[in-house]
Amino acid sequence: MSARVIVGAEDIDVFYGSSQILFGVSLEVAEGQTMALLGRNGAGKSTTLKALAGIAPPSRGVVRVLGKEMQGRKPHTIARAGIGFVPEDRRIFGELSVWENLDVARRAAGRQGRWTMETVFELFPAYTALFPKGFVTAFTTASIPSLSPP
Repeated sequence: MSARVIVGAEDIDVFYGSSQILFGVSLEVAEGQTMALLGRNGAGKSTTLKALAGIAPPSRGVVRVLGKEMQGRKPHTIARAGIGFVPEDRRIFGELSVWENLDVARRAAGRQGRWTMETVFELFPAYTALFPKGFVTAFTTASIPSLSPP
């Protein structure tokens, strides 16, 4: 039995204005699989990922997340389905500390989900050592409206 496909693209084309960037790109990433997208500068790596996340919607082809077609859906809807894009240049909140970025994400989510602060701190245990004992536990408690970084 083959693994479930988490995200896939089938024969997608993407344009920026009148310039075609992607030509018939197809890929699948199955559950538990690790994939690397390699290529020289300007080869379309970032554009492929932006197409999957809905930031650069394909003009042709199909993008699926867990078998559901994503055409015409806004990036925030696709993000809620589990696909996001984090630029390598870190321009989004580059002036904020790691702590402040985590706090912004926590507040913006405004809902319970799989990626809780507890999960983040479990994935990055060294980060918890930067805070006073008990602080991480207090931060992950949703009833606290605002906490300042130590």
